[in-house]
Amino acid sequence: MQPTSNGQQLRARTFRSMGTVVSLTVASGNYAQTAVDELESAVDVVGTIFAELDLTFSLYREGSEASRLARGELTLPYASESMQASYAEATEWRLATQGAFTAERPDGILDLSGIVKAQAMREAALTLAALGLHDWCLNAGGDVIVSGSPGSGQPWLAGIVDPMDRQAMLGAYPLGPGSKAGLSAVATSGSAERGEHIWAVGTAPPEFLQVTVAAEEIVTADVLATAIVAGGTRMLDLAVDKWGVEVLAVRKENTLMATPGFRSAA
Repeated sequence: MQPTSNGQQLRARTFRSMGTVVSLTVASGNYAQTAVDELESAVDVVGTIFAELDLTFSLYREGSEASRLARGELTLPYASESMQASYAEATEWRLATQGAFTAERPDGILDLSGIVKAQAMREAALTLAALGLHDWCLNAGGDVIVSGSPGSGQPWLAGIVDPMDRQAMLGAYPLGPGSKAGLSAVATSGSAERGEHIWAVGTAPPEFLQVTVAAEEIVTADVLATAIVAGGTRMLDLAVDKWGVEVLAVRKENTLMATPGFRSAA
């Protein structure tokens, strides 16, 4: 528990899901046990959301619905509503990004892992709002969505790890109503942490080692970060022009490309 400058207390809890660490940080104004209980209840609910989606969509679970689809034991028209809805959203993004984002692996297997974590975060955000929590930060493996402020109307700061040195930071991007742009979500994609798991568009090797996107909502940020890694500068320009996002991209030679929002945040 960490106090902020105006006496607000930051309480955090973590859990593991979808192969990464998920943390929920909540700002509250006192040490009351009710605030601690609210955080514990919120983490339980958020953890359940992540766990249920992981059970359905993980290709690492032999009995998951995604694994049954991959083995041909189940076809998409007979899949669950959750699977069909996720696939439909991924397909919309494939069309919107001109194929830079896709849910089909090169071997033809449906793999929705590129969008499911962000969908879980989006659902969690709606649930936290329904629980009456206003000032919080949800971080899932470096992808971040926030609400409100950690204190005194100040923005939350989302740290961006240097892909060439995982112990160092490239910088921090301000999120929330207190930030200059008012954006509430940041997502980072690339090969530095999980290895080569993004399929480049065309035959050329990926242009970027890591891409971070700040957007109004987490699915947009996450999908476009992946799409820019896959599609390179052409997709970066499209993302900025069409969705108005902010982007920080790390080239293979460790040079940076940054939109104005990231440059002013440095």
